[in-house]
Amino acid sequence: MITIYFVRNGSKIRVDVPIGRTVMEAARNFSQVSIPEIPADCYGCCACATCHIYVDEKWIDKLPKINDNMAELELLEYEKGYKEGVSRLGCQIILTKELDGLTIYLKDNNELL
Repeated sequence: MITIYFVRNGSKIRVDVPIGRTVMEAARNFSQVSIPEIPADCYGCCACATCHIYVDEKWIDKLPKINDNMAELELLEYEKGYKEGVSRLGCQIILTKELDGLTIYLKDNNELL
C-alpha cells in the first residue's frame, strides 16, 4: 500500500491504495471520503476527462510523460481548467512505490459548472 493525498480547498484527504491502481481508482474505490470532483464516467478508459486533476509540481517529473499518451493530451486540451504541465487524467497515472506521498489537487466544483 502507498498513501496519496487529494487536496480540496486546502484540506488534505489521505487515501491508502494498493500499488498498481490508478489515481482515479484511489478516489472512487479507496477513499473513505466522497470525492465528487472525480466522477470518472468512463471508468478509466481515457475517454471522458472526468478524472481531470492537477498534480503537485514536485511530483510531475516522477510521472510518465503525458506525451506518451496522445489520447490523454487531446482530452485535456479541451477540458475547462486545463493547466499545461500539471493537468493530468487520474485514470492514466498508475500508482507505484515511487509515488508514495503523491499530492493531487482537485478541481474546484465551481470550475465544473
